Amino acid sequence: MNTLLHDKAVQLRRKGLSYNEIRKELPVSKSTLSVWLKDIRLSKKQRERLYTKQIEILSRGTPSQKERRRREVDAIIDGAMSEVSFPISADAYRLFGAALYWAEGDKRKNFQITNSDPYLIAFMVQWLKNIFNIDPSALKAWLNIYSKQNDNDLKGFWSNVTGIPLSNFGKSFVKPASKGFKKNILYHGTIKIYIPKGTDMRYKVYGWIKGILQGSKIDIPYGEQRWMPLTQAKHPKNLPL
Repeated sequence: MNTLLHDKAVQLRRKGLSYNEIRKELPVSKSTLSVWLKDIRLSKKQRERLYTKQIEILSRGTPSQKERRRREVDAIIDGAMSEVSFPISADAYRLFGAALYWAEGDKRKNFQITNSDPYLIAFMVQWLKNIFNIDPSALKAWLNIYSKQNDNDLKGFWSNVTGIPLSNFGKSFVKPASKGFKKNILYHGTIKIYIPKGTDMRYKVYGWIKGILQGSKIDIPYGEQRWMPLTQAKHPKNLPL
């Protein structure tokens, strides 16, 4: 969690600002605000202001198709969020992290995960601590960034997000300058997090995924790699093109 953004969001909410008004000030999603600010109670006067503001917006009607679609998407997201009950069960939490590793983690050599989404990475660091008792101070990290980005600033950003000490960051890979440079100011490069001596843990995650697939009765008539190095994995031969 970004502590600075969180504290600023709390400050603005206590002043009576709506989620949309806060989002104009801070680069934070509405879903994140709903988690951060759910326990903050507004005064009667603040609630009346937000209610009046909402009525004024509705009375003006939808100014454009784009705005109408944005509201539809917000409604879908808010509805889906209400379907998630807390506290999440231990099994659901464990398998949610396993599924993320299945999608974004290394399957063949190390126990490591790579992504550019700070929320995904922050969740996985927390998941590693809760499931495998691995403290962030034991993790290693490397960044993949663009030449126009500041390496030290980005390492500081990811260290703050993950709790991984700056001393645990290796040399960043800097992509050569090109037309493909991301101009999004919220893009902080890609981070790879490595868990030392994690091979057995990788196989354990594989076992959880395999258990889900077995329960789902998914049967594919080809061999599987079992998340092992290529030299150890069995490969199907003569696959149809």
